Formats: sequence, structure tokens, C-alpha cells
Amino acid sequence: MKLRIGTRGSRLARVQAGNAAARLARLGHDTEIVPIATAGDRSSAPTFAAIGPQGVFVREIEQALLDGAIDVAVHSHKDLPTVSPDDLAVAAVPERRDPSDALVVRADLAADAPPGSLLPVPDGALVGTASVRRQVWLEHFRSDLRAESLRGNVLTRIRRLREGRFDAILLATAGIDRLRSGSVDGEPALDLDGLAVVRLDPEIFVPAPAQGALAYQCRRSDEGVREALAPLDHPRTRATVGAERKLLARLEGGCELAFGAWCAHESGSSGGESVMIAMVERDGEVRRAVARGPDPSSLAEELWRILASAPAGAASEERWTRPTP
Repeated sequence: MKLRIGTRGSRLARVQAGNAAARLARLGHDTEIVPIATAGDRSSAPTFAAIGPQGVFVREIEQALLDGAIDVAVHSHKDLPTVSPDDLAVAAVPERRDPSDALVVRADLAADAPPGSLLPVPDGALVGTASVRRQVWLEHFRSDLRAESLRGNVLTRIRRLREGRFDAILLATAGIDRLRSGSVDGEPALDLDGLAVVRLDPEIFVPAPAQGALAYQCRRSDEGVREALAPLDHPRTRATVGAERKLLARLEGGCELAFGAWCAHESGSSGGESVMIAMVERDGEVRRAVARGPDPSSLAEELWRILASAPAGAASEERWTRPTP
């Protein structure tokens, strides 16, 4: 089967689409990658929240699916709105990469940071990110740091770090890993010489819902394409990411909401239990809650009840105590 794969035009997006194409090729399918510019890519707004509502990085790609211009869309799952057009379906959610955030910092500055620090940068360091969630978490864990908006693709953000405009930047670990291991049109692998990459524990610096996961989307009525994509689906990833997005939908937040959620199979669990951690800013206070159980979807409901019912200032075990910087 010939499959036209739609994707954003950034190098990371093309690597992700190229990985999908390679997997489909191994299953016997011919593929063509079709780059599509989105409103989010064209916008010069300084933060994600200022660009517009959820979907600004996927709307044109979904429309291309609806119009029949492409057969498959490869999305970063966290870019998808919690509600998509009825005629489209996520036919496969491949196995997730590392969901964590990463602090990328000039190596000389990282060496000067206190040992064991969650965010190993000196006092007063300037950190670049366009994410409201990351900005709020920075303020919560290190109120001495300065956060300044930084948009652009991964290579652009790293270049601005090298130019000295920032002391550190925040990125998704999965994006860094994919760019390190992937290539597009013979371009060299991601160059991080002279920079330190510090993985931030997702149990503490809680990532965005679905971070590190991809979504392979197609027309709901196209049974042939759905069958072609089915072998690429990873049921455990679909279940845990689905729980994170379910909680996001409950909170009715988009890019403007400081909210993180991470669900994973609990290591060492013999009974198939999962753990889900959520962190949200409400009424100027950052709150954290944890739930465990066999069904990720039920964990989302439990965390929703906790986070939605606790009044501001209420004393509860779910309140998060700021660790030592």
C-alpha cells in the first residue's frame, strides 16, 4: 500500500515521520513524506499560550487528512487537542520515549551549580522556555531563576543558547533523543558539544500530558490504513497516555494551563499496577497528587476528584512541599 505521511516541517517532525515511514516500509508499504506548515509554525507569538487555542500545530495536517491529501498524520501526541474531528482516529500510539523534561545548560555553568541540585544552574540564571507549565515549575522549584520566553524548533533554541542569550533552556528529553539518533536529508546528528543535558525526574518536574509519545492519525473510515498502522500500536502506551489526556480534558486546560501529568507502569509491580502523578497550579498554589492502581483511566478520575475538590490553602497530603534547590 502507498501511504502519504503528513507532518510538520521541522527537523524533529521529519525525523519522527521518517521513523514511522521506516517501520511501515518494513511491513511492506511504500511511503511518501508530505511536510505541511501549520499556524503554530507560522506564528511569531512569544509563547505557546499566545498563539491560540489547542490544535495550532495540527489543524492544517488534520484538514489535509480530511481532504484526502495525505493518508497518515504523524503528530507529537501532546500537540493534539483532547477532542479531534469525528472523521479522524488515532490508529496507533507507538511505544513512548522518555517523557521527562531536560535542562540543557552550558557545561561551564552546570559545573558551578551546587551538587545534587534539581536544576543545576547558578543563582539568577536565565532559562528559556515558551511553556507556561515549565515557567511555573521553574518558579516553584527555583524562585531565584529568571524565565524568559523562547520559541522556535529545537535547533533554533539550542543555537540561541550557544549564542549566550540564555544560560539554559528547557526541552523535552524525547525530542533530544530522537534528533540525536535520527537524520534528515543527510543532515548531521544533533550537536550538543559543550552543553550538559540534565534529565529532570518526571516524578518531581512533572511533564506535559503525552510528552514523549506520538500519535499516528488517519481517516476513521479508511480500514486499509487503519490495518496498516495497527501493528505499530503499543497498548500500554496508549492506555497511560490516554489517562493523562483524560485528566487534561477534565481540567479543560490548554497551553495556558500550568499542568503536568505522567502515568506509567510501576516498576517492580507484579500485579500490573500503574502510578499516575499530576501537578497543577490553582489559585497561585502548585498542587501535586499521586494515585496507584491497575486501571490508568480510573487513576485519572481519582486524581480529578482530588485536584478539583481541594480548596486553596487546604491542608492535605497532596500538597507539594518544595524540595531543597
